[in-house]
Amino acid sequence: MSDDISCITSAPAAVDDVLVRLAAAAGSAGYDALVALSPENVAYCSGVVVPSQSLMRWRHAATLVGADGTQAMLCVDMEESTVRAARPDIELRVWQEFAGNAMAVLADLLSDMHLASGRVGLELSYLSVRDFAELKRLLPDSAFGPADDIFTRCRRLKTDAEVERIARLSRIADGAIGAACANVRAADTELDLAAEMTRVVYEGGAQQFKLMIVATGERSQLPNVGPTSRRLVPGDVCRLEIFAVADGYHAGVCRTAVVGEPSADAMRIYRNLADARTVVLDALRPGVAAAEVYRRFRECFDVLGLAPISFVGHGIGLDLHEPPYLGDFDPSELEAGVTLGIEPLVYRTPYGFGMQIKDMVTVGHTAARLLSDVTATEQLLKIEA
Repeated sequence: MSDDISCITSAPAAVDDVLVRLAAAAGSAGYDALVALSPENVAYCSGVVVPSQSLMRWRHAATLVGADGTQAMLCVDMEESTVRAARPDIELRVWQEFAGNAMAVLADLLSDMHLASGRVGLELSYLSVRDFAELKRLLPDSAFGPADDIFTRCRRLKTDAEVERIARLSRIADGAIGAACANVRAADTELDLAAEMTRVVYEGGAQQFKLMIVATGERSQLPNVGPTSRRLVPGDVCRLEIFAVADGYHAGVCRTAVVGEPSADAMRIYRNLADARTVVLDALRPGVAAAEVYRRFRECFDVLGLAPISFVGHGIGLDLHEPPYLGDFDPSELEAGVTLGIEPLVYRTPYGFGMQIKDMVTVGHTAARLLSDVTATEQLLKIEA
């Protein structure tokens, strides 16, 4: 790639570390450039969330990263003003949604970067067969290859800036659940809990939320359900989870509460999950296999004699779930910079309730750092009866 392409600009400081990482990965893979096409990777490479890209798949956006660190973007005309406001420094190519052709504009950009006969890595798991065929027709001398694994590997280890963004969101989500439990009472509804969580998430500075789970009483056994008009009654076990989102990044926290006083069985099972959380946290070290963390979790959890889940944690960032997975099916080893949601849980018990503790953590050079540190998890949260 040429260094004299004046239209191609470098990234702002907020994404500098990501850009350096991607450029190095592109060169190591033998690519002259990488082209991100999914909403998550477009945001990862540029620092820009193109709002409607994830809602309407045909509204193509792309971020191009050269092996020499150069950058450019493509977006639909509807989103031009948003992208320009976020990245006034970057070369931006715009295609017309109803009269234009996104692949033709992308081909022109690649040609302008002297890549018409270069080696270019694409997200082939995201781009449709039709669009890929069109791009190859327009640039028959370009050598296109898969870059999906490159993006996945780069995103696995978070930069310091990413960790701090996720930490802020973790505290927002954690605080929202704590506030909801403090501000509702028996006879209030699941929708009241949801309203409190939503209010505090936005007050805390999140731009949006995803996958709010409000599951109380017998509904606490259901994995991913939202709020209903069901009213809280004394003795209810309540599973509450919310993912706070900002700049495309997610942080999910789950807490379990009880309305009034818990039963002996609720206390016993929750105490086991709290102990399992400590076991998992203590096991998170660089060089430890993901499967080994899961094995240690099972040693603690299995004394309950209840059905376990197949993993006890997963990576998180621009997606709700990212590798690695803390399960016996994941052979990878943990590294410093991996950021995870860890979640000892049991959905079904003989007592008509499920329980879960989900925390956000990052693996440091010697130990794990807890990011969701607002509410205490040693005991069940309380909702006034």
